[in-house]
Amino acid sequence: MRSQRPLALYSPEARPTVERVRRFARETERLVREFDQLEGIRVLVNRSFPACIVLDAVTDTASVLELCRDLKSDSFTAIVPVVVVAPGGRDDVAAEALGVGADEVITDLTSDRELALRMSLALRRAARDVSVHPTTRLPGTVAIERDIHDRLQSGEGFAVCYADLDHFKEFNDRYGYNSGDKVILLLSRILRDVVRALAPGGFVGHIGGDDFIFNLGLDALEPCCDAIIDIFDELIPYQYTEEDRRAGYFLGRDRRGAVHRIPLMTLSIGVVTDQLNAFIHTGQVSELAAEMKSYAKSLPGSKYVVDRRVLTRETIEPRPDDPRGGGRRPPILS
Repeated sequence: MRSQRPLALYSPEARPTVERVRRFARETERLVREFDQLEGIRVLVNRSFPACIVLDAVTDTASVLELCRDLKSDSFTAIVPVVVVAPGGRDDVAAEALGVGADEVITDLTSDRELALRMSLALRRAARDVSVHPTTRLPGTVAIERDIHDRLQSGEGFAVCYADLDHFKEFNDRYGYNSGDKVILLLSRILRDVVRALAPGGFVGHIGGDDFIFNLGLDALEPCCDAIIDIFDELIPYQYTEEDRRAGYFLGRDRRGAVHRIPLMTLSIGVVTDQLNAFIHTGQVSELAAEMKSYAKSLPGSKYVVDRRVLTRETIEPRPDDPRGGGRRPPILS
């Protein structure tokens, strides 16, 4: 039975090593999608999540290494394992490929057994290290924790943003799980596209259900959150029927059978930054982000709420001089 996720192969010329990669794919029952242009690889990896990318660097070494560097420097595509086919006897090319982030390097001098082992190890590491949500293809909790950890270690200012849909369960109950999955996918694309455009080096992960995390630099916090909310509020009404959209609500029953007006979905984002706190471990950050998300959900409309409290050993004490905002940005919790 073939794997649902294909192996993407770029090779502009026929080459024995590339043929051995094809044979490996056949023997492991993996579908191969072949490209003779590097741009095809870029398009594929931005739209889907292949099991592995194999790049033939024998002919166009510089362009292949540049693509590998780009893929591995982007948190959205870095999770895809990349295997580079280097010229036999060119240790410099092999070393450079590893230097730009390639997960494995194979050459014409690599034996069949070693080639199969290197390919298998790259696939196994990716499956072990990263869990990817099947609907959104975004990395899961392991990658989220790793990204937060890396930001803590870097010493650079960062914001961790916990995004959650309001009234999503009621929407799911009325419109069905298929429509609910479409909303989840829509939100994932909004988060991914905005963070990618406005916060180079940013990260978007999918905890599960309608819960997402996106991490970015402090300078990108406001523009990203503003854009995400603007786009979400513009697009989400069209997930409803015209009747519900015009009314701005639909009638639904709670667990006791009482009828309530259920408003259209909104987006709540709880934000934690390292501006006022020197966090020690990722658990502190994730706990506060979840708390801020819950607080944001208690407020009406789409909004993001930034935590301005100071973390002490025993509790979180408010700063008396914290500013309070209005509208969709805070009230800032103090």
